[in-house]
Amino acid sequence: MRTVSRAAVRLAYLLGLPAVLMGLWWVLSDQSTSFYFPPLRTILDSFGETWFSGRIADDVLPSVVRLLAGYAGAVAVGVSVGVLLGSSRRVRLLAEPVLEFLRAIPPPVLIPVLMLFAGIGDTMKITVIVVGSTWPVLLNTAEGVRAIDEVLADTARSYGLTGAARLRRLVLPAAAPQIVTGMRQALSISIILMVISEMFASSSGLGYTIVQFQREFAVPEMWSGILLLGLLGFLLSLLFGRFEARALRWHRGWRQAQKGES
Repeated sequence: MRTVSRAAVRLAYLLGLPAVLMGLWWVLSDQSTSFYFPPLRTILDSFGETWFSGRIADDVLPSVVRLLAGYAGAVAVGVSVGVLLGSSRRVRLLAEPVLEFLRAIPPPVLIPVLMLFAGIGDTMKITVIVVGSTWPVLLNTAEGVRAIDEVLADTARSYGLTGAARLRRLVLPAAAPQIVTGMRQALSISIILMVISEMFASSSGLGYTIVQFQREFAVPEMWSGILLLGLLGFLLSLLFGRFEARALRWHRGWRQAQKGES
């Protein structure tokens, strides 16, 4: 019974503020006569007609596939390079100037260049997501690896843990909290870059469709696309929260144990 009540309270906290904001939007826009800011009821009326008439398969699913592919690539590259930089001071000092230069370049600026080499297909869009979303994962991973407790490192060394065993049993678990933090930041960036990449020379996707609605002055449909993007980001955030809770369950238990001892 207590578990059910806790779940109800969490759900109320989770949906409370969005429900209040949607209610305010409904009330404040109900009498709107602006062409550019239609009432929320008009946007919701067009939502079903716009997105459940074939656009789910034609535009939403391709966007989600590109997003997940780019995000997975960013996590793989970020963790791999971050572990290397965090483990070796010489490599970090050697690579730092180049990495700082590359990090300063906004990923959308690279879209015209990537179009020359990768065309205008999914490869270009996924590459844009990978390039822009790698940095939070990479930097957080490197800092997490650098911050490994010396006592744990010495213990692993005394037990003869080297190579892949050391990486699996010491480095990745110790850096996991910061890696997950970087992954959460990268998820938000991936959604933004997914939309931006689809606005350039594309024929499908959420970004492409929203721009087309804007060019055709289909304002309620355009707002419905923006609303759908918000819902997609909210859903992905919920799913990532579940993943984070499972992945870092040991870490939270360890922190609670430390608090109990103190």
